[in-house]
Order: sequence, then C-alpha cells, then structure tokens
Amino acid sequence: MATTGTEAKDLENHHNDCFIQLSNPHIATMKEDVLYHLNLSTSTHDFPAMFGDVKFVCVGGSSSRMNTFIKYVAAELGLDHPGKEYPNICAGTDRYAMYKAGPVLSVSHGMGIPSIGIMLHELIKMLYHARCSNITIIRIGTSGGIGLEPGSVVITQQAVDECFKPEFEQIVLGKRVIRNTNLDAQLAQELVRCSSDLNEFPTVVGNTMCTLDFYEGQGRLDGALCSYTEKDKQAYLRAAHAAGVRNIEMESSVFATMCSACGLKAAVVCVTLLDRLQGDQINTPHDVLVEYQQRPQRLVGHFIKKSLGRA
Repeated sequence: MATTGTEAKDLENHHNDCFIQLSNPHIATMKEDVLYHLNLSTSTHDFPAMFGDVKFVCVGGSSSRMNTFIKYVAAELGLDHPGKEYPNICAGTDRYAMYKAGPVLSVSHGMGIPSIGIMLHELIKMLYHARCSNITIIRIGTSGGIGLEPGSVVITQQAVDECFKPEFEQIVLGKRVIRNTNLDAQLAQELVRCSSDLNEFPTVVGNTMCTLDFYEGQGRLDGALCSYTEKDKQAYLRAAHAAGVRNIEMESSVFATMCSACGLKAAVVCVTLLDRLQGDQINTPHDVLVEYQQRPQRLVGHFIKKSLGRA
C-alpha cells in the first residue's frame, strides 16, 4: 500500500530523531532498573510519562543553583505563574536534586568527577527508559579562569586532563580505560551566537582543564598540603594557557566522555570566579559572585528560548 504524505512525514521525523544510545548490553535484560541515587525506578515510576517530553537537560553542582535555574527558565518560557512550585523529583534522597519545567530538566550533580559520574549514569538511563530523543545537555557552573577577567564565561571547546590531553582515564576491572572528551562543536557555536545576542558579559571559547582536586590538583598554594613554589605554579598555569586552557573545574571530562558515548549533544558553560594567574582564594563580594553565577544561566536560558522559537 502506498505511504500517505502524513505517514511519510512521520517516518522522516522518526529517522531524524536521535535517541539515547546506552553502551551497555546488560540493561536490556533487566526486569527492573533501580536508579538508587535518584530515588527512581522503572517499576515504580512511569518514565515516559514523567520525562518523555524533555528536550533540554541542564546540570550543575548545587541543588539550590539548579532550583534557581528552573524557576528562571520557567519564567523565561512563560511557564511560570505566581506561587508556582517546582518540587524536587528526587526528594527521597539527599544525593541529588531534580526539577522540571516543560521540556527542561534541571539536575544537580555535586562536586567532582565521582559525583557527576554517578549522577550521569542514572540520568542517562532515565532518559533512555523515558524514550527521549533529540536531547541537548549542558553543564552550567563555576570555574577558575586562566588569563581572563573574573566574570568571563567560557564555552568549552575541548575538555582536557591535568596534562592537557583531551582524554578521560578510568580504571575498569583493574585496567586503564581511556576515552575521548569530545563535545558538540556546533552547539558550542550556537551558544557563542547566543552570547552575542545578549551582549552582557565577556564570553570566550577555550579548552577546560578538569582535575581531580581543588587544591594541589589545580596548583593552588593555599591547601593543607603543598609541595611546590609560586614559580612552579605560575609555570604550570602558563603552560596550560599556552595549550589553549582558559578555565579549570572538576567535572567536564567525564561529562564530555559519557555524553559523547551515549549520543548526546553536549556543552559546558562555566563562569570564571577569579584569574588563577593572580591568586588562589576567592574573595569577591558575595553579591558579585551571585551575579557571576547567573551568567551561564542567562546564556543557556536564552539558548533554550531561541531553540524553541520564543526569543
């Protein structure tokens, strides 16, 4: 029988959809998938009904920041109204927090590679079970800059390790496994254009160095342990800058690795709280820091509005 115009369009849309690709054959054989750290399960929650309409996922370190973000995005998209609350979908656990407004999901991931890695395993499986498609996922956060004015926003071109290599290393069953840390270049450029639209704060594209530690791992002199000099620190940070690194944080490498492996279009957008070439401690007034932290939110919020044709 001939295919109707509507059926052909549906078929075309189906082929154009990009679904989550789990790189784990064991999931298909499981009768139940318990997402323990999110306090969610396929046997107790209807994932397609709860999350099937999600198109944008934004993740960040603190639960309060992600709660602020979902309220901001809801207002920007016209989904908000006086007194509206956005309950924590993961209220049964204190590990992570998750909020939803229309097609936008806002999730906290804690601090560091282990914390965001655990969250991403369960979040990506949740999106898979919800049969979500065409997902864009963006990490919004804070960082230390290298050679940038505090308050600058960095859109990550490539996540690199402490040796400036674009890779993420993990020990699996006692063996070293190295994966790439690629992010979506087109998405990064779309975010650059959105920053130009706003024209509110300096924005650059550069490499982001992901470390395992906030102190020695980032060359700070103010931790409980320090085995190097100011001269050593400056030489290291300047070498990082020469390698294209413009900011330092503790989550981008595993974020890029996992999103790339599962077919997710991903980006990292972080504000710099200080220039690490000028010092180690963050002593900026609180109200200024609050405004800095809102900059990635405003940029990503504008991107979402623009993507939905509401800008």
